[in-house]
This record gives sequence, C-alpha cells and structure tokens, in this order.
Amino acid sequence: VQLQASGGGLVQPGGSLKLSCAISGLTFSNYRKSWFRQAPGKEREFVAQISQNGGTTTYSDSVKGRFTISRDNAKNTVYLQMNNLGPEDTAVYYCAASRIIHSGMRVPSNYPYWGQGTQVTVSS
Repeated sequence: VQLQASGGGLVQPGGSLKLSCAISGLTFSNYRKSWFRQAPGKEREFVAQISQNGGTTTYSDSVKGRFTISRDNAKNTVYLQMNNLGPEDTAVYYCAASRIIHSGMRVPSNYPYWGQGTQVTVSS
C-alpha cells in the first residue's frame, strides 16, 4: 500500500493550496480517506475526511468553511483544497486511509495507512 502526498509549499496569508494524495495497493472505494496535520511541537490533528462512498465529508472546526476534501475514483486520488490560509495552518499535512467507522475517524491511531507528509508553510 502506498499513499503519495504532494502539493505543499510556501504561500502567503490569505492564499490557497491544493494537496493531492495518490493511493495504490488497496481498493480505493473501500476506505475512508482523511487528512491530518502536525505542527512543530504539537500532536497530529484531524483536518478532514471523506467517507468510503464519498457521500459524507467532515471537517475540523478550525478549517470548516475554508478547506474542501474531495476524491477522484478514476485516479485513486484524494484532494484537499485549502483557501484563506493563515499562519496557524502551517504544518506537515498527511493523508491516511482506514476502514474505521465514522465515530473513530478523528483518531490517528485508527489509520493503518499513511502518506509521507507534505509541508505547508503560510508566511509573508
């Protein structure tokens, strides 16, 4: 199983980035796909998830209304569109996949598969 995250970079406050996570080695539609992030000195935190069939998305309160998670089944890829970025969004962003039920989706230890992380830095 491989999860390959990309799309991070340096962006000014108020700017946008779109992260991608290409997934291989598992049946894409059978897994919940999520994004987490980890800032220096902080624990890894849940950002967003999209359910196995794509019918449900969930966001942390800190990104709701600014970030959008989506998927492309044909490309086995999940995306995170991030708008109106602020310095507080600076972190390494990780994609993850799990068959965990909805109630456990915010807990990193419930995800057996992880990408390598992509750095997002928001700074002027």
